[in-house]
Amino acid sequence: MPGDDWVAWHAPYDDPDSPLGRRLQCVQEAVSEWLDRRSAGQRRIVSACAGQGRDLLEVLADRDDVDGLSAVLVELDPANVVAARQLAAGAPDGVQVAIVEGDAGRLAAYDSAVPADLVLMCGVFGNISDADVQRTVASLPMLCATGATVVWTRHRGEPDLTPSIRAWLADAGFDEESFVAPDDVNWSVGIHVFRGLTQPLDRDVVMFRFV
Repeated sequence: MPGDDWVAWHAPYDDPDSPLGRRLQCVQEAVSEWLDRRSAGQRRIVSACAGQGRDLLEVLADRDDVDGLSAVLVELDPANVVAARQLAAGAPDGVQVAIVEGDAGRLAAYDSAVPADLVLMCGVFGNISDADVQRTVASLPMLCATGATVVWTRHRGEPDLTPSIRAWLADAGFDEESFVAPDDVNWSVGIHVFRGLTQPLDRDVVMFRFV
């Protein structure tokens, strides 16, 4: 998809009453709640297919308790990378933010950024094949520290894949903290905590390709 289309995709975020605007608020609330309860040792955040980074960066900009955090956002679209870097400039001085222009589907993109304590997989699972969703979920133990939180999104259009995603996460060692699926919209937001052991990062693995 041309870069201009990916930029335009973000426009509904500006309307808090739009479905995407409400989804953004839900994800931001999940990020804020993680920041509220994180332990002193939980410092690393990664965001896959980060777009303009609004789900994370807008939250960080409004907080004064995030010193020592490091965040790596991986995004392939050049125009969105520029927008994310502009937004990242507003992060508090004590936060290190890196916007990586690269393919978020390749585990090599996360080298030196993992294991992370918060992993955002928002806007990913609805744009890849079912097989790639399963492969990505199975790869999350290579991205997550023990105790890490994963926030993910997926539409519930038929056939609804979210029950399978939740089962795959359980199989991969995750406990479900919450699953938000309002009746009047098609999106859902899942929040899961990793209870397993971190696996070594295999830089050669391709988790997904956009379709």
